[in-house]
Amino acid sequence: MPGTARSSPRSSARAEAAALPRRVPLPEVHLRERVARLVPSRRSVAAGLGILAFALGAYFLARETSLFAVDRVEVQGGSPAVAVQVRRTLAPVVGSSLVSLDGTEVLRRVDALPTVVRASYDRAFPHTLRIKIVPEQPAAILRRGPDSWLVSMRGRVMERLPLRAVPNLPRVWVGGRTPVRIGSVLDAQGSAAAARAVGLAGTFAARVASASYASGSVMFHLRSGLAVVLGDPSEIKLKVAVAERALPALPAGSTLLDVSVPGRPVSGTGPPAVIPATNTQQGSSRG
Repeated sequence: MPGTARSSPRSSARAEAAALPRRVPLPEVHLRERVARLVPSRRSVAAGLGILAFALGAYFLARETSLFAVDRVEVQGGSPAVAVQVRRTLAPVVGSSLVSLDGTEVLRRVDALPTVVRASYDRAFPHTLRIKIVPEQPAAILRRGPDSWLVSMRGRVMERLPLRAVPNLPRVWVGGRTPVRIGSVLDAQGSAAAARAVGLAGTFAARVASASYASGSVMFHLRSGLAVVLGDPSEIKLKVAVAERALPALPAGSTLLDVSVPGRPVSGTGPPAVIPATNTQQGSSRG
């Protein structure tokens, strides 16, 4: 009809209901079959038990027989003399099984040696016990009248020295009534402070004839006759470095160099007031 708009087939919206897919059936789970797959078979269990029994039997056989008996103690680190001490203290271990070795007892024996800082061990099958040690480093000679002991950098008494033994190390003097026991560590506020200072001095220690500690101050008495005051036992390496640089510039006739304050080294003449005269005389006459 005239005046009537025709409807376009594209303009009419058509709605159709989408057909949903049918529910997908889940696979049927058989719990018993899955459990059966996880549980080992009787044959596997028997084989596992057999391997376990064999391993336990081999362990106890090695533990109780001489199959892995220790017949050699190998020492790594330290001097040949220290190695001899280690092997001697571990002599009771020779012949025992490496398998049943009591490592705690081994370390206790070695660490008790006055020449050893710490130790570790390793079982080198079939017959070797390997010991690795960190040895004490000699720093000074402790003198008490005619008696002498070797002292480490940590202030530990390592051994007693024969009367004729004169190692080229600085002397540290103690009073006649001061107890000295091999293996013990000297009083940190006394002779040990001097011994540790020598140990920290590096190559400078070759210049030191004796070292002392008094009134809270460490002092080096050099072989040249000069006294170097280090003050409290801290920053020893820095103070020694300052002393090395200051020595060539000292005025003629100087007998004292004070580096207790590293930033302000002071030189002078006359005996130092912080060290008793008896120690100074002993160090110069016998050191």
